[in-house]
Amino acid sequence: MLRRTLPRALSSASSSLHGVPLDATSINANVRAAEYAVRGNVLERSMELQRRMAAGEMLPFKKFVPCNIGNPHALLQLPLSFHRDVLALCISPHLATDHPSAFNPDAVERAQKYATGMGGGVGSYTNSQGILAVREEIAAFIAERDGHPAYVDRIYLTNGASEGVRMLLTCLLRGGELRDGLLTPIPQYPLYSASLTLLGGTLVPYHLNESGDWGVQMENLTEALATARENGVEVRGIAVINPGNPTGNILAEDQIKDIIQMAVDNKLVILADEVYQSNIWKEGASFSSFKKVACDMGYHGEDGDERLQLVSFHSTSKGYFGECGLRGGYMELHGIGPEVRAEVYKLASLSLCSNTVGQLAMGMMVNPPKPGDASYQTFEKERGDILSSLRRRSMMVHKALNEMEGITCNKADGALYAFPRIRLPNKAVQAAADKGIPADEYYCLKVLDETGIILVPGSGFGQEEGTLHFRTTFLPSEDTMEETLKILASAHAKFMDDHRD
Repeated sequence: MLRRTLPRALSSASSSLHGVPLDATSINANVRAAEYAVRGNVLERSMELQRRMAAGEMLPFKKFVPCNIGNPHALLQLPLSFHRDVLALCISPHLATDHPSAFNPDAVERAQKYATGMGGGVGSYTNSQGILAVREEIAAFIAERDGHPAYVDRIYLTNGASEGVRMLLTCLLRGGELRDGLLTPIPQYPLYSASLTLLGGTLVPYHLNESGDWGVQMENLTEALATARENGVEVRGIAVINPGNPTGNILAEDQIKDIIQMAVDNKLVILADEVYQSNIWKEGASFSSFKKVACDMGYHGEDGDERLQLVSFHSTSKGYFGECGLRGGYMELHGIGPEVRAEVYKLASLSLCSNTVGQLAMGMMVNPPKPGDASYQTFEKERGDILSSLRRRSMMVHKALNEMEGITCNKADGALYAFPRIRLPNKAVQAAADKGIPADEYYCLKVLDETGIILVPGSGFGQEEGTLHFRTTFLPSEDTMEETLKILASAHAKFMDDHRD
């Protein structure tokens, strides 16, 4: 019988070292420290209540209304016919011959195009950067939108925009003894704060101006940068969410120009989160991408010209598409040289490729049916109905919230959320302090227990000291939204009465 012996150094070390099981004390401390409020304590409480309701317990309400997350299809937004038809044909190609009259010819043609581009179908790996045919569609979409060229070798398909953000931050934050940081808007989408914590980065906050429709004030931005550098933080980039989440603000081109010039002057990489670009509600407003404005300013991002470094993100989860579960997204690198692009490709290849269904969904989102196509009229009606209803709901929520005692709310010029400020009685603030939780979380928990409405406390997004907020979507259907707002108004009035000083 052969006996294997350990090397002497390892055998000696094993006498003094012991294995460490994975438990709450030994898990990576950054994982413990990371917080994601959209799925935080209020949602956990809602899941507990749902289990109790399922077990037959009588609660003060009959249903839950999840206003905590931008998940349109979970709130019964219907999928677009053309896009689902193409996906069905890509997943089950035999449908085109088994049921030829069930599909429009443009859907069949698109599915065949994608099948040719994939080679082995949706069940096969693709290029780690994504299906070339889809990247070509994205490049054409960007060029048409911005009036400037886009290149397929600068586009990376990802599992939602979130994966792209994490990939870029992984490249940007060097870790170790270095204190690399990212200028991040406050309020912000918690993806940024959580990812910075996980990767050992430093969140450098710049506060948006609530009294100025949540706009960016350049003096706040420059002061935040200077303070961080004085404190030894190497600020590597700036995150911008446009339209804003959770604030619903839309950046004007002049603001975008100022941010771009500041990034150029200070050698900062811009991370432009533009996933809500189709959700524009303000009358007369329009979306301008950072890429467009940068090119208009002369920062064309050709290889060798790295004056401005910009990464833009988009997703299938928002807009009128709302296909969150398909996890489709892309990022476009602008002014990022070929050496770094190769490293990003390597990082993407660690997951082999993003999921193929999400890639195809992204292709269809940026390249929907055109005038003259068999599916065009149906697509235009479906898209128009979704967007016009969302606009009405945004106005409905704004009006109702501002009629409630102690609540003020800016209009949502874009995106899918309202972020009202709430002024709570001292008794409520003290009750929250006694429980060791923020006062806006206490409020959201009370509303949940009373109504089944799931909100997100503003403390999870960051807010000016001394202020309290919550975030709500306006994704429930119009009838449900109207009913929900009446229930919320009643619960809010009861909360205020119960906590009067």
